[in-house]
Amino acid sequence: MTGEERLVPVGRVGKPHGLDGSFYVARASHPLPKGMTVLIAGSRRRIERRAGIDDRPLLRLSGIVDRDAAAALTGEALLADIADAPLDAGEYLAADLIGCDVPGVGEVSRVVEAPSCDVLEAGPEGTLIPFISDAIKRIDLEARRIEVDLGFLGLDEPADAR
Repeated sequence: MTGEERLVPVGRVGKPHGLDGSFYVARASHPLPKGMTVLIAGSRRRIERRAGIDDRPLLRLSGIVDRDAAAALTGEALLADIADAPLDAGEYLAADLIGCDVPGVGEVSRVVEAPSCDVLEAGPEGTLIPFISDAIKRIDLEARRIEVDLGFLGLDEPADAR
């Protein structure tokens, strides 16, 4: 991983498999080839074994030597350098969205990972904006601006009518 590191989520540690520290990856978003380095729970680990299918890879990482160690990491995010796991068109890093202005709402203060989609929290009232195409009209990272459909969000009414 590089000095100017930009990390991308590539999945989460799922159920352990076998006794050697292997585990399934939940919500895998990249191929995760053998030899790739990932960051997990603050530690860099090399993928020593890759099996399973693309939708549900099975990994064993360096330093994770038994089932108990794998089980202790269940739910942890797997992160990779953006150079190893480039974003697809229309994908954004949460860190790039924080601080963007949402006209009519305010500045994005954080991105929350929710079960069905990520959610932007913006403005002084902490307005929650689902990160879906119905709500997000346009993102201009260079201008640090996110245009949303205020009508879809129910924010186009006068404040006293809400």
